[in-house]
Amino acid sequence: MNREMDRRALLKAAGFAAAGALGLPRTVRGAQTFGLPPTVSGVRAQSQRRLTKPNVSPERLIRTTVGLRPYRTGGFLVQGAKFDATTVIHNYGHGSLGFTLSWGTAQLAVEAAMQTGARRCAVLGCGAVGLATARLLQHRGCEVTIYARELPPDTTSNKALAMWGPIFPVDQRLVDVARFAHRYFQDLVGDYYGVRWVERYSNPGLRGDRFQYIDLQEVDRDLHPFPIETSVLRWMGLLIEPPIYLNALTRDFQVAGGRIVVRDFPDLRSVLALPETVIVNCSCLGARSLFSDENMYPGKGQLLVFLPQPEVDYELEFMDLASRKDGLVLGGGGGGNRDDWTLEPDEEAGRQSMARAIGLFSAMR
Repeated sequence: MNREMDRRALLKAAGFAAAGALGLPRTVRGAQTFGLPPTVSGVRAQSQRRLTKPNVSPERLIRTTVGLRPYRTGGFLVQGAKFDATTVIHNYGHGSLGFTLSWGTAQLAVEAAMQTGARRCAVLGCGAVGLATARLLQHRGCEVTIYARELPPDTTSNKALAMWGPIFPVDQRLVDVARFAHRYFQDLVGDYYGVRWVERYSNPGLRGDRFQYIDLQEVDRDLHPFPIETSVLRWMGLLIEPPIYLNALTRDFQVAGGRIVVRDFPDLRSVLALPETVIVNCSCLGARSLFSDENMYPGKGQLLVFLPQPEVDYELEFMDLASRKDGLVLGGGGGGNRDDWTLEPDEEAGRQSMARAIGLFSAMR
């Protein structure tokens, strides 16, 4: 598979220099603000298939999961730092976009690592970002060891909804990183990685560049089944199933000769004691204590997981609903307090999310 995609744009966006680029299809721009982009106006669905109603009744609830999304004031960080003979390349702060941006920021971090000339590298963290970084380092011929406190299925990434993006185009750097990741995930579509194209429904406001919305159509109010007094947008999005995807990447990493060491690092000194002279830091919220990044803060996310309902073969972005093999997954609130580091479920927020979903789904035509 061709993994090299427009390095120049990515490296320029992150402030690193590189020679050469292997090209990427020309960008087709959509609207930069909310609202239908010009390319969508007039493209309306002529018919609408009947959608199965999701069943999120309380008796079908099988678990509630809580994760702390690693938000960072100012956005994600990809940046190198020298500590005597050791180079640390930071790659963290993705917030709720860990899967969406993972391969793109990993590519930036790997390019920075290659500039050191080292071919023996460490990666801190075994979630979506850490595994993507480790695999791209392997693709470049590096000997890689992952050091992590938690491994799948216990990482924060395992508790993500993992509907790919889309991203709001804050700046070109973010767009370029997202574009790289979007293209990379397309090469992973299939049962092995648990990545697939899924029909997705959104409110009429779009958030990003046109490349993120494949087969985009506007569905008129009288054609879609949702109790919403506006048209909706129907498009094809990428869904990643974390239990399948993270296990597959872990296997790939180990088959390629990678080593995983379970270790908790109490301080920066313990990190710098590692034998590798190049360390890619994908420790997410751990960067707050290890590297004194006070810009890091948690965004508590809660998911309600119901018995699988495979006949629900679509996603609802406006309800944070995804149908996966491990269950029908519904966003369950739990956020709003950036100082909340607990992993206790917010039962009241879960009940409110379930009630809203039951009300909407029962009113579907």
